[in-house]
Amino acid sequence: MAKTKDKPALRAELIRPYIERAVTDPALRDDLLAAFISARGLYGEIAKGRGVKGKAERVSEKEFQKQLQALVADLTEASVKLQGKQAKKAKKSHKARNRVILLTGVTLGLLYNPWTGSSTREWIMERVAGKNGGGIDELESTMTEVVETSSEAASSAAEAMAEAAAVAGDGSDA
Repeated sequence: MAKTKDKPALRAELIRPYIERAVTDPALRDDLLAAFISARGLYGEIAKGRGVKGKAERVSEKEFQKQLQALVADLTEASVKLQGKQAKKAKKSHKARNRVILLTGVTLGLLYNPWTGSSTREWIMERVAGKNGGGIDELESTMTEVVETSSEAASSAAEAMAEAAAVAGDGSDA
């Protein structure tokens, strides 16, 4: 554990990059100065000797609240600039993920609710499988035919490429 004498030195080392940045960056310096001036002005208005009731009235005034919002905006901007690239990184939007989750929830609600769920599932199965339920068998047989046709086409294409390579090989030797 660090000794009490070493703690201020450690803290100074931790804040040194921020101080150097504030000194070298004129935009950051301007933001910090604007925030400091705003804070000092607001504190001066509150500190006037009008008692607690007067201070409470001042804090509740719209003009004071606008000045306070401006102060917070200045401090936020200065903080973002001080933190540099880390603060510039925008949060990743989850719009697509949220939409998929919402759509999934709505679909599950429609399919499995107690009032219309069974009739909805039957309607979907009729559309997919056909009225007599043979649609899935027809789909499977069609898919099998497509796979067989594509494998036959691939084998005939491979044979044609082999013949073309053989012809090209014979022609290049001549």
